[in-house]
Amino acid sequence: MNFGCGSSREHAPWAILDYGFRSVIAPSFADIFYNNCFKNGILPIKLSEEQVEELFQRTAAHEGYQLHVDLENKKLTDDYGLDLDFDLDEHRRQFLLQGLDDIGLTLQHEDLISAYEQKKFAQTV
Repeated sequence: MNFGCGSSREHAPWAILDYGFRSVIAPSFADIFYNNCFKNGILPIKLSEEQVEELFQRTAAHEGYQLHVDLENKKLTDDYGLDLDFDLDEHRRQFLLQGLDDIGLTLQHEDLISAYEQKKFAQTV
């Protein structure tokens, strides 16, 4: 599968986000696309091919099928008994839970950055 293959820029995640998707599920992802998803607040979930096929089957069997993504507990559920765990690096999970991007992550250390800049400025005067 390798979802997002050939996507070397953030335009692919932007398009997915613009359509209202906050998560993408696939057996595998292109590395650049995978990383760009996190930078744009999208959760890429890796499942086995069998698990993805099961989701397709459930979608076909139930009109208006809805899949529930629980980022806090790293689970996928539906109204028909599905209960799947997915793996996700804890740092990336916290990044998404806190709604951070690279700038937001940096700004969490704003006081330390300011102190460093003031110290550096004092040394040059």
